[in-house]
Amino acid sequence: MAHAPQTFLDALAVRTWCGLALAALGRAREEIDAINVYPVADGDTGTNLYLTVESAATAVEAVFAGYEAGADGGAPSLADAVRAMAHGALIGARGNSGTILAQLLRGMAQVLAADGGAAHSGGEGLRLALRRAADSARLAVAHPVEGTVLSVASAAADAADGAEGDCVTVARAAHRGACEALAATPAQLAVLARAGVVDAGGRGLVAVLAALVETFAGEAPALLTTATDGPHARVDALPDSLAGPAESCADGADGEDGGPAFEVIYLLEAEDTAVARLRRRLDALGDSLVVVGGDGLWNVHVHVDDAGAAVEAGVEAGRPYRIRITHFGAGDAHARVGERPLRERAQRAVVAVVPGEGLAGLYTEAGATTVLARPGEPPASGELVEAVRRAHAREVVLLPNDAELRHTAAAAAEQARAEGIRVALIPTRSAVQGIAALAVHEPGRRFDEDVVSMTSAAGATRHAEVVVAERQSWTMAGICQAGDILGLVDGDVAVIGADVTETAVSVLNRMLSAGGELVTLVLGDDAPEGIAEHLEARVREAYLAVDTVVYRGGRQGALLLIGVE
Repeated sequence: MAHAPQTFLDALAVRTWCGLALAALGRAREEIDAINVYPVADGDTGTNLYLTVESAATAVEAVFAGYEAGADGGAPSLADAVRAMAHGALIGARGNSGTILAQLLRGMAQVLAADGGAAHSGGEGLRLALRRAADSARLAVAHPVEGTVLSVASAAADAADGAEGDCVTVARAAHRGACEALAATPAQLAVLARAGVVDAGGRGLVAVLAALVETFAGEAPALLTTATDGPHARVDALPDSLAGPAESCADGADGEDGGPAFEVIYLLEAEDTAVARLRRRLDALGDSLVVVGGDGLWNVHVHVDDAGAAVEAGVEAGRPYRIRITHFGAGDAHARVGERPLRERAQRAVVAVVPGEGLAGLYTEAGATTVLARPGEPPASGELVEAVRRAHAREVVLLPNDAELRHTAAAAAEQARAEGIRVALIPTRSAVQGIAALAVHEPGRRFDEDVVSMTSAAGATRHAEVVVAERQSWTMAGICQAGDILGLVDGDVAVIGADVTETAVSVLNRMLSAGGELVTLVLGDDAPEGIAEHLEARVREAYLAVDTVVYRGGRQGALLLIGVE
């Protein structure tokens, strides 16, 4: 369907491009999933690209909605729109290809947002943006491979470099270059040639660039035939010979040997220096490593056998959240690890740090070995090692349940491993995240699968606490005085109040505004009478589909702990 063309790059052009790209990926989603054989034949590249662009488009729409709701009814600038697009793609990136696409969009935004964006709204700006996108995406991938989306992106940038003219001329050149590179991918990567397909990520990028052409030309580009013979001639509409089933090849990273069994993705708040160390550690743990982002926020993607170690590396680098761990499937995993025999099922235990006697009893009833952390008296690494030994298990899952204990717990895990105990550290930052992890713990499962399930449950649980301020201090919510009631959400002060119940309600509303299915309340000994009933009633009235569970935590330091799953 034709639409009014955009003559230059502005916020409206970005909005149009995102919408057209989302529609194009929606149409091609199943086709791209079907040809996905590299780096893992899991048939989800089209879906991952779609979800990544959907997040980008949603962020751009939110910027427009914010301006439209303003008093002056203004419109966002090009810089506003491209920054929103890049940020939305970063936080919503899925899979290997989606993470790379997020970096491509970030690279474009770095150029287009410079000096407010006005100086880069024409063809020259688009050329520079496409070049920065391709170069930054290569730098984000630990070991770039030709015949992938990286090759297609580089070819698009090369073709744009040679184009003279306005945005539509540059976009058409980039699209044509991408099509030609996509048709060549089977000759560059043996796994594609054996399956008779082009690269799925590159195919998705061609769809995104076709949407860019449509943004400026008013209609989608014609189908391109980029070779005169062979099965890889037509690119935009793949012939049957290029749409073979993904099951035709279940090879790993190089198409010959097996590979890791888990995909691990998380957002990470960390400094540049810590991320550099993280790259080196994750590179040693697995493959398909892509780390994108900057300015303190990163999206980390890696394929590993030890999912817990990959998350633990993120904990040591900064603050990982939105953790997603995917098992490639029992059949696929066996093929990818060279059909090696499963480990003999061993006795397993959970060791958890808990802040009060009440939670210690709850965790113990669930089968965990507990270490009590009294207010102001965090356990030392030696205490955690002793608890691991006391558990008398060959496999141990360690739940620190406190962000301040991550280094202590990591040191204890290393010492226990040196003694021959297999330890997985799950980076729980609160006891309510530990409760969520313990709820899905199944000792009868394989160790890796159990750790993946527990880590995912913990990562899906937001945590908060209501405490009394001990002194005057600066916080994210303003200046607090000694005796004020503080509501901390995910570790940061979000509410300063005078009443415990009112503060707790404000915190709960903030948490549930992002959605939720289950609220966990852990009451300290000093929590006011009736607060649990009041909060339960509030949840029932305002959030009909949300359940609430209440525990007594005892002398836990905080007046109230809150978890939202």
